[in-house]
Amino acid sequence: MKKVITFGEIMLRLTPPSTRRFSQASSFDVIYGGGESNVAVSLANYGLDVEFVSRIPSNDIGECALMEMRKRGVGVDHIVRGGERLGIYFLEIGAVSRGSKVVYDRAHSGMSTIEKGMIDWEKVFEGADWFHWTGITPALSQGAADACLEAIQTANKMGVTVSTDLNYRKKLWKYGKEPIEVMPALVEGCDVILGNEEDAEKHFGLHPEKVDVTDGASVDGKAYLSVLKKLMERFPRAKKVITTLRGSISASHNTWSGVMYDGENLLEASTYQITHIVDRVGGGDSFMGGLIYGMLTYPEDDQKALDFAVAASCLKHTIYGDANLVTVSEVEKLMGGDASGRVSR
Repeated sequence: MKKVITFGEIMLRLTPPSTRRFSQASSFDVIYGGGESNVAVSLANYGLDVEFVSRIPSNDIGECALMEMRKRGVGVDHIVRGGERLGIYFLEIGAVSRGSKVVYDRAHSGMSTIEKGMIDWEKVFEGADWFHWTGITPALSQGAADACLEAIQTANKMGVTVSTDLNYRKKLWKYGKEPIEVMPALVEGCDVILGNEEDAEKHFGLHPEKVDVTDGASVDGKAYLSVLKKLMERFPRAKKVITTLRGSISASHNTWSGVMYDGENLLEASTYQITHIVDRVGGGDSFMGGLIYGMLTYPEDDQKALDFAVAASCLKHTIYGDANLVTVSEVEKLMGGDASGRVSR
């Protein structure tokens, strides 16, 4: 069985019921999630051996986060304990013409105060095939960036495939460093990169051809070839560069697809119409989870791996919460063209 390691922060998500505004809330739904933990849950659902690595406080809320990971079949043996608190984010789910809104409350969290040397990465990567991180982690603090670089360098030394979702988050870079000062050294150690034109510009100062996304109903995958080429030229270790294609007709209706570039060929997946979005948070994480599974399961068929990732993340938009709670058979059913949603009896 293939083994995957993910590294990042898991948070407490607080969401007003249904699509209520913050000002209408008298209660909040409690969910635990984060970019890399969401990927780990997807992979566990697909039957892979997966470990989530983080730093979590030694209190009852930290224990609840660990329980959520264990419940979903994710290993937590390499999580270190410490820090003042678990990070929190508040999510107001949008509808129709009103977009969703996120408010972060994650300062001084266990993960944001992690330091290089706290994790024995050689032990973590024993028997591992793949390591995944996102651009959210190095945005938290210098210590988190240092620990992430330490992990990447160890994975490179041990022959573990490394992937990243660049995930630019303007609200997070607040510790005195700009992304362009931190991210290049980390991404230079990556074999698989998921990103878009904003990531290329904000993280690396790259300026690909302008992508016109003003027409939300139509996103041309070929328009992103310049982005993918520039990322691959800047990071020659990368064997695959990928971007998701989201057309936003409204907060409740998106189109969804993705493209992959391997230095020679541009592959494009089918486009799905997601007409009644339940929860789009974690959509990119579910894509990455599907992509990692696909590349490990179909190593000679990049098109099938991409198709699996897009179908898996399409299904995530129907699921409330951060994580994608679908099975391989459900994804393959959609890949095969069955989007009927009929009751399974």
